[in-house]
Amino acid sequence: MAEPAAVSSLPREVREQLAELELELSEGDITQKGYEKKRAKLLAPYVPQTQGVDPALQKESKPQMPVPSAAPASASSSSSSSSSKFHRARSGGARDERYRSDIHTEAVQAALAKHKEQKMALPMPTKRRSTFVQSPADACTPPDTSSASEDEGSLRRQAALSAALHQSLQNAESWINRSVQGSSTSSSASSTLSHGEGKGTSGSLADVFANTRIESFSVPPDVTATTSTPSARPAAIDLPPSGIVKGMHKGSNRSSLMDTADGVPVSSRVSTKIQQLLNTLKRPKRPPLKEFFVDDFEEIVEVPQPDPNQPKPEGRQMTPVKGEPLGVVCNWPPALEAALQRWGTTQAKSPCLTALDVTGKPVYTLTYGKLWSRSLKLAYTLLNKLGTKNEPVLKPGDRVALVYPNNDPVMFMVAFYGCLLAEVIPVPIEDAGGQQIGFLLGSCGIALALTTEVCLKGLPKTQNGEIVQFKGWPRLKWVVTDSKYLSKSPKDWQPNISAAGTEPAYIEYKTSKEGSVMGVTVSRVAMLAHCQALSQACNYSEGETIVNVLDFKKDAGLWHGILTNVMNKLHTISVPYSVMKTCPLSWVQRVHAHKAKVALVKCRDLHWAMMAHRDQRDVSLSSLRMLIVTDGANPWSVSSCDAFLSLFQSHGLKPEAICPCATSPEAMTVAIRRPGVPGAPLPGRAILSMNGLSFGVIRVNTEDKNSALTVQDVGHVMPGGMMCIVKPDGPPQLCKTDEIGEICVSSRAGGMMYYGLAGVTKNTFEVIPVNSSGSPVGEVPFVRSGLLGFVGPGSLVFVVGKMDGLLTVSGRRHNADDIVATGLAVESIKTVYRGRIAVFSVSVFYDERIVVVAEQRPDASEEDSFQWMSRVLQAIDSIHQVGVYCLALVPANTLPKTPLGGIHISQTKQHFLEGSLHPCNILMCPHTCVTNLPKPRQKQPGVGPASVMVGNLVAGKRIAQASGRDLGQIEDNDLVKKHQFLTEVLQWRAQATPDHPLFLLLNAKGTTVCTATCLQLHKKAERIASVLCDKGHLNAGDNVVLLYPPGIELITAFYGCLYSGCVPVTVRPPHAQSLVATLPTVRMIVEVSKAACILTTQTLMRLLKSREAAGAVDVKTWPTIIDTDDLPRKRLAQIYKPPTPEMLAYLDFSVSTTGMLTGVKMSHAAVSGLCRAIKLQCELYSSRQIAICLDPYCGLGFVLWCLCSVYSGHQSILIPPMELESNLFLWLSTVSQYKIRDTFCSYSVMELCTKGLGNQVEMLKARGINLSCVRTCVVVAEERPRVSLTHSFSKLFKDIGLSPRAVSTTFGSRVNVAICLQGTSGPDPTTVYVDLKSLRHDRVRLVERGAPQSLLLSESGKILPGVKVVIVNPETKGPLGDSHLGEIWVNSPHTASGYYTIYDSESLQADHFNTRLSFGDAAQTLWARTGYLGFVRRTELTAASGERHDALYVVGALDETLELRGLRYHPIDIETSVSRTHRSIAECAVFTWTNLLVVVVELCGCEQEALDLVPLVTNVVLEEHYLIVGVVVVVDPGVIPINSRGEKQRMHLRDSFLADQLDPIYVAYNM
Repeated sequence: MAEPAAVSSLPREVREQLAELELELSEGDITQKGYEKKRAKLLAPYVPQTQGVDPALQKESKPQMPVPSAAPASASSSSSSSSSKFHRARSGGARDERYRSDIHTEAVQAALAKHKEQKMALPMPTKRRSTFVQSPADACTPPDTSSASEDEGSLRRQAALSAALHQSLQNAESWINRSVQGSSTSSSASSTLSHGEGKGTSGSLADVFANTRIESFSVPPDVTATTSTPSARPAAIDLPPSGIVKGMHKGSNRSSLMDTADGVPVSSRVSTKIQQLLNTLKRPKRPPLKEFFVDDFEEIVEVPQPDPNQPKPEGRQMTPVKGEPLGVVCNWPPALEAALQRWGTTQAKSPCLTALDVTGKPVYTLTYGKLWSRSLKLAYTLLNKLGTKNEPVLKPGDRVALVYPNNDPVMFMVAFYGCLLAEVIPVPIEDAGGQQIGFLLGSCGIALALTTEVCLKGLPKTQNGEIVQFKGWPRLKWVVTDSKYLSKSPKDWQPNISAAGTEPAYIEYKTSKEGSVMGVTVSRVAMLAHCQALSQACNYSEGETIVNVLDFKKDAGLWHGILTNVMNKLHTISVPYSVMKTCPLSWVQRVHAHKAKVALVKCRDLHWAMMAHRDQRDVSLSSLRMLIVTDGANPWSVSSCDAFLSLFQSHGLKPEAICPCATSPEAMTVAIRRPGVPGAPLPGRAILSMNGLSFGVIRVNTEDKNSALTVQDVGHVMPGGMMCIVKPDGPPQLCKTDEIGEICVSSRAGGMMYYGLAGVTKNTFEVIPVNSSGSPVGEVPFVRSGLLGFVGPGSLVFVVGKMDGLLTVSGRRHNADDIVATGLAVESIKTVYRGRIAVFSVSVFYDERIVVVAEQRPDASEEDSFQWMSRVLQAIDSIHQVGVYCLALVPANTLPKTPLGGIHISQTKQHFLEGSLHPCNILMCPHTCVTNLPKPRQKQPGVGPASVMVGNLVAGKRIAQASGRDLGQIEDNDLVKKHQFLTEVLQWRAQATPDHPLFLLLNAKGTTVCTATCLQLHKKAERIASVLCDKGHLNAGDNVVLLYPPGIELITAFYGCLYSGCVPVTVRPPHAQSLVATLPTVRMIVEVSKAACILTTQTLMRLLKSREAAGAVDVKTWPTIIDTDDLPRKRLAQIYKPPTPEMLAYLDFSVSTTGMLTGVKMSHAAVSGLCRAIKLQCELYSSRQIAICLDPYCGLGFVLWCLCSVYSGHQSILIPPMELESNLFLWLSTVSQYKIRDTFCSYSVMELCTKGLGNQVEMLKARGINLSCVRTCVVVAEERPRVSLTHSFSKLFKDIGLSPRAVSTTFGSRVNVAICLQGTSGPDPTTVYVDLKSLRHDRVRLVERGAPQSLLLSESGKILPGVKVVIVNPETKGPLGDSHLGEIWVNSPHTASGYYTIYDSESLQADHFNTRLSFGDAAQTLWARTGYLGFVRRTELTAASGERHDALYVVGALDETLELRGLRYHPIDIETSVSRTHRSIAECAVFTWTNLLVVVVELCGCEQEALDLVPLVTNVVLEEHYLIVGVVVVVDPGVIPINSRGEKQRMHLRDSFLADQLDPIYVAYNM
């Protein structure tokens, strides 16, 4: 392209973008081709087209042009500022070019090419658009500094390879089968990203729908649209069934129902993805697990058997290797301080240390004279001027923190030597603030910190100007060491310089793998000996100049640049990290300018110099005799060294000058390559087999060049040292010669201990190696270096990794650095930043699991990221034969950094485990990684019920049965005998006690809005009955739907129906704000119950016929609707009396948690029996008052609201639960105000009060609310008691008088609405802890509180009078023994008489309502099956009858249970585990689909946290339930549908998920 006339004339932002592009190109973050394309696009509007030349040809000729440097000359003035701006924003990566290796890149590409034959179609995660929140991508996300630009050739090779790979991945089975895509209907809200749309179609539709049956269906109603505010939970809604109506004929019309069991809606993308996931998981991944016996109770984790073909070490046992002796030189000083004194007094003018300013120019040179005089002043000040004469602040031997910025080596050096001269122990630390540093300061007992004036000003202050107390730090006194604040020492004062002994000289900090910071103590003699050894190894001579690019506060930067420097009167030029960021070539320029003999660098610095090389042609490195590469211990350093040499050899760099070395804080310098003789052959390389390394064995790689590791030596053992290699775990046994182990060093020049941590010290600093029989070899203690390696031919030391980076998975060892290198070799330019990858392992389910976290570029597309992630997984699997458990990408600049720019691994791991990493992309692969799950349980061939029973008898176990009090023996007044029907009881009360109030209805303010006395109720019921006869023309036995809000109108309408002989059906009215969701349920009940008429209020009548309603249902087909607001005053001719008590009294319709709508028939006899049982259990009389805060539409809630008061004559205070939403205090203040002794509520109400009033107990007290009057507070439920909720409730309101014994629960089911109810007499509810693992095997094993995998269960109240229960095996129908888990069967006078359905399915009726035990019941009792699993346990307590009390424990609904791996799981147990994992999980529900476990979590935090939940959920379910989660779905609060009883409707959720109606924030498909 023709250049624009002058770049300087371009708009500023275009110039900045150009500079940014240049930078990206120079760093290898963008290919040459990509660079040209983007540049052309930027310049297009400003370039005049060349006449008559085809633009394509212009483009072709471009690569021959020299690549322009940061900006064309004409723009140099304007662009220099902008380019420096970009350079300033760089952040370095500590792990970077070290990993770049041509050979490895080729290996990875070859491995990936292999994968193309096994076509992988991974389902791509679904993500809501707003979740792509990246951190702002302006100047804060610099182009990655740590990426590589290599010779064009290798880039081209990579491009060619990746192009070939790209094509291979685009073959027939593209990432997502497009043919399915074509038929999908994308819901506008959840914009699912499908991978590879339009990249090629797939002919394998048959594959996708292999196990699915497609039926015609209509979408179930949208569950999510029920609330106006997204955060509020929908007002309790009973959703219409999406499943089957119980008892409905299979042949009947199913068009409106969706068969979710196996029929899959065609239009659902979700199901296609799950199918893909299944297809992927079906592929055999790992060798099949070995057979083993199934133990009864302990599920055994499968222990992977060692591979018989794995390589084993074959060499002899190694012998320790000695370094050359430490030379005896006559003029070594007796201590390092003596050397300083000597040079400071005799060579005062000699330069000691030169500091650079921000631009890299020398700004100040400290001479030896100045260093000596200023250190003296500081020593004198520290000892004499900080306290009083009698009470000095510092005594010799005290520890002092040195807090100096990385760009001020001069002040640091003065402070360091000042401390040595004052005989106090300096502890150099990084910039203030880290909590872990606080631990170090605390363990060292530090009370004083030295710093500079500038640094002190920058520290955060409190309001009154004091330095902030950092979290976890001890209280510190800060002392500024700038010269003007120091006192000159008197002439006669001299520091005490004794010969070096074993007393501590300084403490160097190190961060352990777990992130804790420890202090390695170095003695004065070790400091001196180490300087001597370094001087001898590096052959330092007086007056040499060295350039130091490292951190001068620790490690090689401190040892060479601050200590050995003074020993040999060297001149150090210190190049700080901040200068390197703005001018990466600065250290090369310093070597050139000062003709430096030695340079101390890391691979990163080599790499940066290569990138910036084209800025400077005329530098010479011929003066260098040693280029010490201090992270030569990283096996990937070899490629950096080679690349640097090939580029700078033409600038005079000698090949023999490159000297890698290995160091560790404990052992100090472990080994260093000595400067070579010119012309001598360079040392060889070791090419090792990665597979061998993973077994800890050295094997030269021959078979597969893809998995080879090339390592260079780090020279020989230090002078005066001795080295051995010991096994990394267990006792320090010497390795064989061909075995990898931990390098241990014995020498005078090493650390002596971790300060203040005696226990850890022994294992590291006092290691006596042992031989294979375990006996010690010699008496010399060695220090563990934390490096893994071996001693090769010619006693050369090779390092293959660090102990900190060791990942031991299934007994094989992998190195984090190797995995980083493999990940980076996958073409990553578009996706991630090269230097910002963290690899660590987390312990999940008895093994280590590998996690890879990388920073994603802001401009990376979802497609690129996902493709890169899948390829990284494949590459690591091929090359290392290990699966990655989790691969996460986080937004740019969000990984925690170390002070010098590297990635902080332990902190990243901590964020990952806490769920605060906030990834923007995540891929979990538990299915491929977790190979140690126990074997799925095989069901034993049927043991007959008879043998079970005999077995129980032989074992002395009771048959599990229990019963309430016997009705026949209970004294009762004659009321019951006189009246068979509830209508008769009401008429009798209207005559006997006409003015006795039965009902009081309260509004949200707590005021009574409506009351009903016996007579008022009777009169109103009569008027309704006459309307039914006149207006409705109804006959006895017709069904009438009652559609009323909770209140007294509902009760009068109910009795009106009974008076006229009609059968009432109470239905929850539709929700005006969400008709679409709630009206279809009403419609369905009206249809299924064949109602002849609807009784309702005027408001609701208008709603039913409104235009909005017409949008949801066909309003023309409603039966007769009668409003009961204005009734004519007309007497009923005659009140209907049923001919027999077995006649139908009412129908009870309810949607079960599995989404089934079931109606049960309640006869008059059952109604009377039920009311009598409740009256006896709760001791209800006409003088009593009870408060009810329940929904009155079905089950026990309806019975308490409408029936009990009429039967027992007590007064019911009615509180509609929805009123609590506007006044949380309503229920509790009513109970307190009326001094209620018995109150009933639902879990939803209890939860509202617990969450809403939890922090307002003081306010409740202030309002005078007192609950000491409450004797029983009963939660009405049809589920396992929610112990944690009832406990929280009792605990919270204990302060306002609530007795902990008061709270209890009921238990009922569809077949019998009230089986248990605590009542007033009888023992308190008992609790037990059961073993969850046994429960999955349908066994009950009691354990102690706090046992692992224990579950707390509470008794569900006491069994009602006249009720008998037995525990039965649901398959064989044989009775079970005590403490066995089985189905609860019930026999009682108030059991419902059957299901009310359109087609009477006799078999279902008989099975559920009138069934017999298959064995052992001579009486042939008829039982009803509750459909709930539970067990009976005989307690030590005494029941009212005087017998020992039998407690009934409900575990969960049978049709909710999940059968996975041959075991039975209860969703609530998995949900409880999941809800605990992260504070932002508001609610959770699980279900299965085609044997995959799907976990749906509601996120109440910000959307960035959505992806944090995926690994946490997967981990906890694996750890606690031994299950692998297949899909994790993150949704908004309120999406999980909950019915009026506060129960989750999991099947609805499942249908909505499969029909793609959830609008999820994120869906992760675990591989």
